[in-house]
Amino acid sequence: MDFNVIFLAQIIVTSLFCFLAAIFDVKSGIISDKLNLSLLVFGLISNLILSIISNNIKYIIGAIISMIVTYIVTLLFWKLKIWGGGDVKLFTAIATAIPFGINIDFLNIFPQLSIYPFSFTVIINSILVAFPFLLIFTCYLILENTLFNSNKDILFSFLNLNSISLFLKLNLNKLVKIKDLKEGMIINDYYFNNEKIVSLINDIDGNLKVYKTKNNVNFNYYFKSQSAGGITSKDMYLLKIMNAQSIISDNISIKLGFPFAPAICIGFLVSVVYGDLIILFIKKFFLVM
Repeated sequence: MDFNVIFLAQIIVTSLFCFLAAIFDVKSGIISDKLNLSLLVFGLISNLILSIISNNIKYIIGAIISMIVTYIVTLLFWKLKIWGGGDVKLFTAIATAIPFGINIDFLNIFPQLSIYPFSFTVIINSILVAFPFLLIFTCYLILENTLFNSNKDILFSFLNLNSISLFLKLNLNKLVKIKDLKEGMIINDYYFNNEKIVSLINDIDGNLKVYKTKNNVNFNYYFKSQSAGGITSKDMYLLKIMNAQSIISDNISIKLGFPFAPAICIGFLVSVVYGDLIILFIKKFFLVM
């Protein structure tokens, strides 16, 4: 059996799943766990088939090692609030489906391979690709702001790094009803005095965390999401129960996360066709000098 057929299937299926993840992320702000899990399972099965027909265990072992290493690395970025939990799972699924570099003879695809795993190439390319998306996203928010539409002088004085940073912090928030909360949403500071809320949140050990208030004399405590991964299912159900019992209000502020899945999708495609952008940059601009 021609291995290229299976390699091609891995590329096509992974590309399709990345595209679907991008659509989910843009429309709802959340990447479906079922989508990520399905791609991960496909990766394990396809690489197991490769190991069986080649009588070489390296494919399934490579998929498992790539899956574990990529999960650990991307989880560290999640802890640093670079991206959300859904992005971690998507990167992990990609690493499982395609653990090695792309090299398919009959498609004439010979991308520039890096010294690290293929999943790391996807991660680096996705981060590089994300910058134009972030710029477009910021421009969209600026154009949507009626203050700038009515006063161009304010817009020009606004165009500096500190002002843009403050603008994004103030505008990447949204007030939603508690009953409409979904897993993965990032909760902003919610201030309260009820001691019962403290014990309830601490008991479930989720992504919400209670802090003592320092600069607000009207409230003793506030809770918020600890990381970009957003609330867990336990957090979500607890908030809805507390709202139903009138312990907390009907509305809560959430942070509008930057949809990173489109950048992952494009980063993956760039990795498949061109390879590692960093290696290409070094090769073209430094090694020729």
